[in-house]
Amino acid sequence: MKTEATGRLASTEPRASSGTYHPLVELTLARLREFLREPEAIFWTFFFPIVMSVMMAIAFPAGAARPVRVAVERSSAAIEPSSATGARDTLKASLTAERHIVVRDIPPGDELRALRNGEVDLIVVASHPPTYRFDPTRDESRLARLVVDEALKRATGRPDPWQANDETIAIPGSRYVDWLLPGIIALGVMNNGLWSIAFVTVQARLKKLLKRLAASPMRKRDFLMAPIVARLVFLAPEVGIPLAFGALVLGTPIRGGLASLGIVAVLGALAFGSLGLLIASRVRTFEAINGLMNLATVPMWVLSGVFFSATNFPGWAQPVIQALPLTALVDAMRGVVLEGATLVDLRGELATLATWAVVPFAIALRIFRWR
Repeated sequence: MKTEATGRLASTEPRASSGTYHPLVELTLARLREFLREPEAIFWTFFFPIVMSVMMAIAFPAGAARPVRVAVERSSAAIEPSSATGARDTLKASLTAERHIVVRDIPPGDELRALRNGEVDLIVVASHPPTYRFDPTRDESRLARLVVDEALKRATGRPDPWQANDETIAIPGSRYVDWLLPGIIALGVMNNGLWSIAFVTVQARLKKLLKRLAASPMRKRDFLMAPIVARLVFLAPEVGIPLAFGALVLGTPIRGGLASLGIVAVLGALAFGSLGLLIASRVRTFEAINGLMNLATVPMWVLSGVFFSATNFPGWAQPVIQALPLTALVDAMRGVVLEGATLVDLRGELATLATWAVVPFAIALRIFRWR
């Protein structure tokens, strides 16, 4: 009773005389100072998306299509070694003459391992006719089989019934790195929103800080809203820096409006901030929060289409995948950046994000415990 009475008296004092602000402002400022004192958090928030984008740009260059990687294996037929070597050299020479084919020297007996690990897309056995060893479940292997077969038949002087007219088209934004960048930014919004809010909340509970705050003239709602508001302060550079890097350095087009992108990012941050609060509302150990966070994030890493299209999963899984907040955020960001979509075009994704922003926060506000 004494504590409650003291709290009521303190809350009636003029703000100017005490030199303090509203509890929500004070808690937000405290969270901002705590964030700025953590160099690791600054790196993961602002620079990790850039590092990932550069790595993907190197792995998937913006120039011509990636060449087909081939290993040439000597025939296992019982023929003279000199004849086998000659056939292998002739086959290698025919393939090397093609600019879209790279022949890699693989130690004898190591070809299958190279194929399994993705070092080569196809193994060509120097038999007559040639034998192709490839994995039909891999798109690059099936493509390599067609390219190599065409090259070897052409090298033998096979006449073509016609010569097709090639018309190459370079579409801005069609590269993998352009498609990936909005997904990486959305992934950063998710990770920072969940981990920075949930982990800090549990940490304060373990340090008995929440127990002290419970005795202060502060509403539970103010405490829960403060870390979300603090996240919004850093949202503009968190999204803007990787996007500017992609546009200026990688040449990624930005077709949509920045206002639309900002609204999408804010809704995404609110959704994951609310989810982080819900996860941490009653957790009392670091082991528990780590397990729950991984349980929440890892499926979305895989299912939400960050690194490959979510449509690769079967139709029966699509309703669940499309209901995930990261899927909605990734699709909305790609829509704005690559397609110039408006907010009306993205009303489905925005509704999903708004639902995730409101419902988890309401549940967290109800079940949150200070102790």
